[in-house]
Amino acid sequence: MQSLEEILQQATSTIQSAADLKSLDQCRVHYLGKKGQLTEYLKTLGQLPPEERPAAGQKINAAKEAIQTLIEARDAELKKTLIEKQLAAEAVDVTLPGRSVNFGSIHPITQTFADMRKIFSQMGFIFMEGPEIEDDYHNFAALNVPPLHPARAMQDTFYFSDGLLLRAHTSTVQIRAMKKIAPPLRVVAMGRVYRRDFDMTHTPMFHQMECLVIDEGITFANLKALLLQFLREFFAAEVSIRLRPSYFPFTEPSAEVDISCLNCSGKGCRICKNTGWLEVLGCGMVHPNVLREVGIDSERYRGFAFGVGLDRLTLLKYGLSDLRSLFENDLRFLRQF
Repeated sequence: MQSLEEILQQATSTIQSAADLKSLDQCRVHYLGKKGQLTEYLKTLGQLPPEERPAAGQKINAAKEAIQTLIEARDAELKKTLIEKQLAAEAVDVTLPGRSVNFGSIHPITQTFADMRKIFSQMGFIFMEGPEIEDDYHNFAALNVPPLHPARAMQDTFYFSDGLLLRAHTSTVQIRAMKKIAPPLRVVAMGRVYRRDFDMTHTPMFHQMECLVIDEGITFANLKALLLQFLREFFAAEVSIRLRPSYFPFTEPSAEVDISCLNCSGKGCRICKNTGWLEVLGCGMVHPNVLREVGIDSERYRGFAFGVGLDRLTLLKYGLSDLRSLFENDLRFLRQF
């Protein structure tokens, strides 16, 4: 049985020096497999005298158990080492500063829409929408725009071949509102409008808000009071307003509204061209012809309306200089908000 002892010593050395689980499994196959050394050694028992076979078998089984025990112990060591390496590789240093999370932001135009809804909802106004593809009646005729008025010219309005057009203002919603709701009414319409213009302060598509009030006993003083309250809430500042006589086909009398410069508080600067004032919107009392067109008694009811470019208000509120930057989706610009 001397060779059996040699096999056991060799197995002990080989198993303990196994560097990984694969090498250890090769050791198991080499010594304990179907064609392993101890299996082959068992086959020699038949060559021994009968009286020696039990003792020899016991020694071979003891050697197999010893090798199996060595393999299991080494297997546990290797698995423990492997787990420790994985834990070390995946370790997190909890003392390091946390990763910053980048949050998105609301687009300035979207924020302006939200501000408008909040301001006018508190005043008791309802909000209505209308189609962006309009007909001549709602865009011009019902609003007392004469057939030869310059606003109908091709250089100002986007026309389709079938006579339809892209609405040039949200005043079209006024007509739909007055035909749908009997006075008194307070309506605000916001949305996209289209005109043939493109420069630092104009784009072919822009956003506009229209405000309409129809009731008994409405005067120009009500319009001025509403404008002052609205502009002060939107800009969160004690701005002053100035009304200048103007002309719009659908209002009479009509006025352009200026506010005291937000940059210099009316003292005069580059932004207001040293006048102390900034033009922001147009307004006026609803023309009797418009009231009659929608079936409202112009002798009993009066009203006022004003329209404002929401993009221009956004420029003024955030101190921007180029209207086009609001539509270019440059992340460097948008991250400022």
